[in-house]
Amino acid sequence: MFIYNITIKVDPEIHQQWLAWINKEHIPFILNTGKFSRHQLLRLREVDDSDGPTYALQFFADSKADYNAFKALHEGAVNQAAKGAWGAKMLSFSTLMEIVH
Repeated sequence: MFIYNITIKVDPEIHQQWLAWINKEHIPFILNTGKFSRHQLLRLREVDDSDGPTYALQFFADSKADYNAFKALHEGAVNQAAKGAWGAKMLSFSTLMEIVH
């Protein structure tokens, strides 16, 4: 199993609106691509939150092929939607992780 992990720093000005958007729009859109079986949204603790909270949004793919298909077919649109909605008030980067145990 593979985890598509997105680490996100959110400006405190938009935090509550962003949290509603991520749960009502962003996560359902990504899950509806059919490439991930589940997700989890985590808030990082014991980090400096003075410039806003940091989250890890994780999507679980059953295969590397599912992840690759998401990247090829959907990631660009997902990133554009986030940038269009929040601009520089939300910074993010993604990583791929593989569950080994």
